[in-house]
Amino acid sequence: MRDLSGTYVHRGDALRRRQRLKRLGIIFATGTAAAVLLIMYPSPAEPLAQAAVVVHERSSAPLGQAASLRAQLAATRGQVDSLQGQLERANQIIKFSSRYDISAGLAGRVYDAAIGENIDPVLAFRLVKLESDFNPRAVSPAGAMGLTQLMPATARFYQKGLQAKQLFDPDLNLHIGFRYLHSLVEQYHGQMDMALLVYNRGEVALATVRAEGRSPASDYARILMKGYKGPGIID
Repeated sequence: MRDLSGTYVHRGDALRRRQRLKRLGIIFATGTAAAVLLIMYPSPAEPLAQAAVVVHERSSAPLGQAASLRAQLAATRGQVDSLQGQLERANQIIKFSSRYDISAGLAGRVYDAAIGENIDPVLAFRLVKLESDFNPRAVSPAGAMGLTQLMPATARFYQKGLQAKQLFDPDLNLHIGFRYLHSLVEQYHGQMDMALLVYNRGEVALATVRAEGRSPASDYARILMKGYKGPGIID
């Protein structure tokens, strides 16, 4: 065989071999890189899943913040409503305290008891003024006692076992007295003349007035209701 080393043909073969080796090296390098990528990211779904977790976390954060803000807003509204209620109560107590020249403490007791028993505070203050002139220890010739001038027997209907001296307790007396008035207004279907006549003089007096064909309106009711346009009870 002819020796071709050093000839053009030989040089051409050597060049082609080097090019083939270079291509094989590129392929090998590419394959190695691909293998490394597969080791790092074994499945295309994994980075997608990881991204989904991140997106979920980022999207849920504002939702959680919004819920927290809504809760804070609701709490703030509740606090504002509470403060408004306290301010209204304070204004009413100051008004009644000034109108009847009584202490703010006593005005607050009358006001709170009236609201607690669903009696219009305007009517409640009028009743206490007329009954006892705001004297917690007032006693009538007939034996009615305290701020709302309750008879012990009547009071015991609402609190069993009550002792007469307990009616000098302002809070107890006011609550029972206003509860009694409320029940009378309901019993006589909102007819304040009848309810007040019974409150002041008892059911026997009302029966007598009816038997005689007279109006149940009394001086007591006229004085108490003069100029009053309120509902009486505030259910």
